[in-house]
Amino acid sequence: MTASETSTFKLDPAPKVITFDCYGTLVQWYEVLQKEISIVLEKYDANDKSAFAILDSFSAQGRRLTAEKPHRLYKDILRVGFAVAFSEHGLNLNVDEIKRIASSLVTIGPHPEVPAALKRMRERYKLAIFTNSDDDLIAPVVARIGVPFDYVITAEQAQAYKPSRRIFEHAYRTMGVTPNETVHVAMGMYWDMRAVHELGLRGIWVNRRDETGNPDWLPYAEVRDLDGAAELLLSK
Repeated sequence: MTASETSTFKLDPAPKVITFDCYGTLVQWYEVLQKEISIVLEKYDANDKSAFAILDSFSAQGRRLTAEKPHRLYKDILRVGFAVAFSEHGLNLNVDEIKRIASSLVTIGPHPEVPAALKRMRERYKLAIFTNSDDDLIAPVVARIGVPFDYVITAEQAQAYKPSRRIFEHAYRTMGVTPNETVHVAMGMYWDMRAVHELGLRGIWVNRRDETGNPDWLPYAEVRDLDGAAELLLSK
């Protein structure tokens, strides 16, 4: 992290709650889904196709589907999004194959450093998850992290997906805090750092994949993993 990036992050006023994206930020979303997609590609002898490219296509579908009204459950987003994503790459999967990929989300575990980093942060702050997921999908994932969270806010509860301000506003009402009493920690640039910018929140971008950030959505501090976020949040 550069000095200029560090200077964008302030702990004054002191936050009461640290809020986290879950998929990708805390747990191994990309690793698990790329593995599941690779299994399908091998079955169809489609090794010329890229699991990453298909997952990227799903993400694009996710941005479209989560913006549609009325609100639909994330289970439906997964089913429709992956069916279209594979179709765009010339593969028409059956219902059971799509279901198996979507169901893999409940098996995702944390990145190696996450439990210990969260335990350190929990000594000073309350912890919350803001997730574009359903209550029943996220519950086993949170359990696998192995660290208690004070709040788990889902898109199902808010009837809205990040980066909509509606899920954030629902979360602050639920937690009984103001936005400036929080810091949001996330890997998602579009889903989270965009909202951080638009809502004027303090944000920490966890750049696990060595990506290029979006300067239109500054300011945010940039770290490589959750240890880096803990270092910032516990440094003063």
